[in-house]
Amino acid sequence: MATLYNKYRPQAFAEAVGQNHIKITLEHEISAGKIAHAYLFCGPRAVGKTTFARLVAKAVNCQNRKEGEFEPCNKCASCQEITAGRALDIVEMDAASNTGIDNVRENIISSARVAPSHSKYKVYIIDEVHGLSAASFQALLKTIEEPPNHVIFILCTTETHKVPATIISRCERFDFKRISLDDIVKKLSFIVREEKIKVEKSILEEIARQSEGHMRDAESLLGQLVSIAGNEITSEEADLVIPRSDLSEIVNLLEQLIKKDASSAIALVNKLLDDGVDLEKFMDDFIEILRKVLLGKINPALGERLGLDIGESFELKINELKAILTPEQLINFLEKFIEARSKMKSSFIIQLPMEMAIAEICLEINSSVNKIAPASFPSSRSISSAGASFNKTYNKPSEPAIFSESANGTLDIPNILAKWSEVLAKVKTRNHSLSFVLRVCQPRDVIGNKVCLVFKYKFHKDRIDEAKMREIVQTVFREVYGTPLFIEATVDENLEIEENANNNSPVEEKKEVPSDDLMGGMLKAFGGKIIG
Repeated sequence: MATLYNKYRPQAFAEAVGQNHIKITLEHEISAGKIAHAYLFCGPRAVGKTTFARLVAKAVNCQNRKEGEFEPCNKCASCQEITAGRALDIVEMDAASNTGIDNVRENIISSARVAPSHSKYKVYIIDEVHGLSAASFQALLKTIEEPPNHVIFILCTTETHKVPATIISRCERFDFKRISLDDIVKKLSFIVREEKIKVEKSILEEIARQSEGHMRDAESLLGQLVSIAGNEITSEEADLVIPRSDLSEIVNLLEQLIKKDASSAIALVNKLLDDGVDLEKFMDDFIEILRKVLLGKINPALGERLGLDIGESFELKINELKAILTPEQLINFLEKFIEARSKMKSSFIIQLPMEMAIAEICLEINSSVNKIAPASFPSSRSISSAGASFNKTYNKPSEPAIFSESANGTLDIPNILAKWSEVLAKVKTRNHSLSFVLRVCQPRDVIGNKVCLVFKYKFHKDRIDEAKMREIVQTVFREVYGTPLFIEATVDENLEIEENANNNSPVEEKKEVPSDDLMGGMLKAFGGKIIG
């Protein structure tokens, strides 16, 4: 039984997919009768070089082809002999197996002098011509330069740089390209229709993606599926042969970034790792998709021409997401993930750079600010040493600083202080003692979506660091300021507690207590008051 790629090898120029720039030129030359004496077909493997060489040989020798036409009839004796591989005047040879000078002299140079047996042209198709030795090229040079009128040379190679410049200069050169995904899918669709095979288009697109532009690889992969599944190929059977594709997971990750769902995005990354996915390759593909979307956002033609070819099904999904994303978001995504990709090789937790990029995007964290955060926010372990320098980093409460807009766009210290009394009132309804703790703190800075609260005493900081207390405050922040905000608590022993003035809290009547009184010190420390 013939393999699919042999059975459906194009027998006319109209059947050949892709390489239109080459096809049109050859058709014009053949129809005009201006045939070159030597051609050089360059390009990757399995993109049609040998197929086009045979089509040229068949067309120039077709007995029924009329002047001004270029297609072979495929019915005359010459066409049928070439199709069956029995034509004596069409010499195909593999240069890798006939590299020696003796083979070249005997099989090419000597036989080229002999007229064709019954064809118009004797055609020499030399595959992988770069495999010839230097002496063989030298011997072949004169024949290629001035061949007999009845001889045509077609040299095919995947490594043009190994072919001597003297040979290249004497040939008409054509550079073949990898075949587009759409063209491969069209050819596969034609084959399954002819073979009466039921298969979803998405499976054909997946085969085309895996073939990476090589038609023979795609047809071979389809042949494997047919041998397993017969005339009806399901996705389960396709998964047995086709290597896993992560395009759907790339789309899922992009959707989660748009929704700012950091939890789901990080869970997805770790699931991919557990499933054995190569995260570095996944990141490469993800960055390719982001680039494609960005180019399409700039100019749709750019996305199609320069972007990754992903097939119609995924193209529709990507276009939906492209309509939502802005160029600024895409550039931000690309910057974060390119940086993460560069860190993956040196990271002892391979997924950590991805997780950090996801967190920065979804939580709107400014990574450039976070890099100086440890220096700006002293830990409780270094309170005594940091206390003196803390006020050098931040302005004193009596001298409010002018801060730049935060990552969420509008909130800064003046915004926070303007509604601080509302924060205290709402916290008080949830936890009475917590509101007293907040009255003796000082909001100092807003970095991204993080508010720095400064306390004079460590036990106040420890209180606010309790999970339950932190949750209450952050819930109130979201209600009052209309955006998720997080707490960064720190200690400054030099903090001057001026509750009513600095915290902008409601003024409550208090009884005078001597400053040196023990009870007064406790009230001042805990933010309490004497009632009655």
